[in-house]
Amino acid sequence: MFSSKILLPLAPAALLLSGCGSHAPEKKAAPQGPAVPVSLQQVQPAMVAEVYEATGTVRARSTSVLSARIMGYIRSVNAQAGDSVRAGQTVAVIDAKEIDDAVAQARAAVTEARAAVPEVDNAIAAAKAQLDLASSTLKRMKSLYDQKSITSQEFDEVQARHRMAEANHSMAQAKREQLNAKIAQAESGLAQASVNKAYTEVKAPFAGIVTERKAEPGMLAAPGMPILVIEQAGAYRLEAAVEESRIAAVKPGSKVQVRLDALGRDIEARVSEIVPALDPVSRTFTARIDLPASPLIRSGLFGRALFPAGEKQALAVPASAIRLQGQVQSVFVADNGTARARLVKTGATLATGVEILSGLMPGDRIVANPPSTLTDGSKIEVRQ
Repeated sequence: MFSSKILLPLAPAALLLSGCGSHAPEKKAAPQGPAVPVSLQQVQPAMVAEVYEATGTVRARSTSVLSARIMGYIRSVNAQAGDSVRAGQTVAVIDAKEIDDAVAQARAAVTEARAAVPEVDNAIAAAKAQLDLASSTLKRMKSLYDQKSITSQEFDEVQARHRMAEANHSMAQAKREQLNAKIAQAESGLAQASVNKAYTEVKAPFAGIVTERKAEPGMLAAPGMPILVIEQAGAYRLEAAVEESRIAAVKPGSKVQVRLDALGRDIEARVSEIVPALDPVSRTFTARIDLPASPLIRSGLFGRALFPAGEKQALAVPASAIRLQGQVQSVFVADNGTARARLVKTGATLATGVEILSGLMPGDRIVANPPSTLTDGSKIEVRQ
């Protein structure tokens, strides 16, 4: 009784569905356009060079933070971020009137000290002449004294005058030495004041590019206050993060291909340094790779280092065969005269094309250079 109550209401519904299905319209096939002429290429595995890719950032080998070395108001800053500067070029000027006054005072002190030189030298010459005269007189009087021609009193007076002449000469020479010390002290003060004066002009230590401007005119500068940051031109390197397991294969001096999107091509470079400290979080170490000089290279660029890692068997297709729609990559595979779009996953760029990780099988025939009019299901005509 229970099952019959269930089955009876279903019977009319089944008949109704059966009747509706018998009158459903037939789906018409989509019209086919003319065959698209294409060139096909058979996908075959081949041995290719395997590479290990390490990503990194381009950084300058030499960076200088130009800072103030004296206190004073900044009069001018002559460079903006992105400007190129020459070695020795004045990039900022600090106004320091006290230093100008110190230079003037030191220069006056040197002039005053040097002005006393002729007077002291004349005094030395006069004292020397008196000493020479006293020495000659003493020599003559000594001879007369030995002959008992003069008294002891007279000879003692001659000796006393000689000793006085020697003392005067020594005193004149001592004054010259004091004057020399005064001149040296004044010149040292002038040199120090001149050095401080030179600090009012901030100069670029090497030719490079200004990457950051940290001060503006009118600001009060203090010793150590940064004004500009400059990177040395043409001296850049890629700092790539290399996995811990690759540390044995990456050595200083190793050749490596570097790929920078800014250049649009691979460049040959060389590993210059391996940072021995390992990052405990990412388990990577840093390989520093010197880059050749190029006006397109700037710090902060993203780059890839391609290290050789032996050989492997891989499928590769021409880059022209891959169609990119957003993040979706696909190729067209020939299937009995029809082009079928097949999603693929790509890998590294090889010498023979782009590596295919999944989506294709050996022996598949793909459209090598699909025209823009080719769509999934299009009829194709193979041309040689």
